[in-house]
Amino acid sequence: MSEALLAVDALTAGYGTVPIITKVDFSVDTQGIAVIVGPNGAGKSTLLKAIMGLNQVFSGTIRYAGQPIQDIPTGKLVPLGIAAVPQTQNVFPSLTVEENLDVGTYAAPPPDIEASRAKVLDLFPDLADKLAQPAGELSGGQRQMVAVSRALMSEPKLLLLDEPTAGLSPAYLERIFDLILKIRDTGVTIVMVEQNAKQALRIADIGYVLVNGENAYTDTGANLLANDEVRRSFLGGAGS
Repeated sequence: MSEALLAVDALTAGYGTVPIITKVDFSVDTQGIAVIVGPNGAGKSTLLKAIMGLNQVFSGTIRYAGQPIQDIPTGKLVPLGIAAVPQTQNVFPSLTVEENLDVGTYAAPPPDIEASRAKVLDLFPDLADKLAQPAGELSGGQRQMVAVSRALMSEPKLLLLDEPTAGLSPAYLERIFDLILKIRDTGVTIVMVEQNAKQALRIADIGYVLVNGENAYTDTGANLLANDEVRRSFLGGAGS
């Protein structure tokens, strides 16, 4: 039986002295895909930032591989096997694609950087002929591929994605979801906040709907898609 690689229990977190999420429970099994959806302002990105130590945790626990990590500085999480891709400003536009990938090795150098690069380019073949091109010259979808590729260069066990398809064309949207499945198949556990809820829940092993900073629904992705109340309130109708 698979066990939770990441488990969040009764987490209250926010910014300054203001909590944004309250007593949130969340977990994802090893090599699973967990998707967090909900309306704007529900606290989805706040949850990811709390996991990465980027905001204030007021109470609750965050465990990674059984170890509490809520008091571990952000810079020390990457060597533990956790990587994150923020929604915005997630590439270095003046650096080449290859230089962006190299940045992904600084905090936690993999045993073989060339082998890691080869694995990444196997997943993202579009980037192979763009290694010498500045990342800022790429399309939005290609930049997102660079951002995810850079995170994978440290060979993480857990990958956190914040709105990976935001602003992308429909064609790239589908490609990103396909790539997420391929990344999972390499052994990486994925936690994803996503605005395209229907598409994300289709690939989710477990889904969480946050509303006003609290757990509203938790179920498999398939069951959430089939839940009429969830569909009506958050997915644009009860029909198929």
